[in-house]
Amino acid sequence: MTNLKYVERFSEVIQSIDSTQGEKIKEAAKLCAQAINNGNMVHLFGSGHSVLPIQDMFPRYGGVVGFHPLMDPRLMWSNVIGPGGARELLWIERQEGYIRNFLQSFTFHEGEVMIVYSHGGLNAAPIEVAMYAKQKGMKVVAITSEDNYKKAQPIHSSGNKLGDVADIIISNCCPLEDALVSIPGYPQPVGGSSTVAAMVITQCIASETALELQKMGHEMFIFVSPNVTEVPADYMNQVYANYTEVVKKNGN
Repeated sequence: MTNLKYVERFSEVIQSIDSTQGEKIKEAAKLCAQAINNGNMVHLFGSGHSVLPIQDMFPRYGGVVGFHPLMDPRLMWSNVIGPGGARELLWIERQEGYIRNFLQSFTFHEGEVMIVYSHGGLNAAPIEVAMYAKQKGMKVVAITSEDNYKKAQPIHSSGNKLGDVADIIISNCCPLEDALVSIPGYPQPVGGSSTVAAMVITQCIASETALELQKMGHEMFIFVSPNVTEVPADYMNQVYANYTEVVKKNGN
C-alpha cells in the first residue's frame, strides 16, 4: 500500500457519496427511467470541466440510449489561452442571457429530465439552463457542491443558485475549494475532486436507471465494448439507429 494522499482523501468523498447521496441518486434514476420509458429524453448540461461527466454518460461503453448530451463548444475549452481558452470560457459562462441562445437549437418536452452539473452552482450558464428547463415543464437534477449551495452567496440577478431551481440536489461531497491535498507552505491545495466525483455520480445514475428500465420491461440499447462477445457484430449499428430514432422523434 502506497498511502497516496489523493487516494486517501478521495476515498472519503466516495464513501460520503454512497452514505449520504444514495437515495437521491436512486430518486434521480427513477425520473430518468420514467422519461426514457415514455419515449422522452434525459438531457445533460455542463460547462468547463463539467462537460466531462456529460461525455461520460453517452455515448460511452455502458451508456443507455435516451441520455442526450448538450455541449456548446464555446463553453468547453480547447486551449489554455487564446482562442478556445479558459479565460474566454470563464467569461462567457457568467454572462446572463447567453445560454438561451444555445438552448433554442433544441426541442424540450414536458416530462423530460435535465441534469445540470456545476461544482459552484453560481454561474449564469448552469442556473439559466435549469430555469429554462423548469419553464418547459421538465424535472431538474443538480449535481453540485452542497457546501457551495449552503455557504456561497448568489451572484445571478435572479438571486438563485443552481440548487434553488432543482427538484433533486445531489451533492458531489467535495469541499468548497474542490482540490483535496494540502501542500506545506502553500495556501493553494492541489488534486481537484469535483470532476471525478461527478463521474462517479454519473455512472451511478446510469446504472440505476438501467436497472429501473429493466424492471419496466423497456428494451434498452446499450453502447457496448467490442470485448463483449455475446452481442451480434452489427449491434452498435442498432444502438446508433435507435439513438437517431429517439432524437428525431423528440425533434432534435
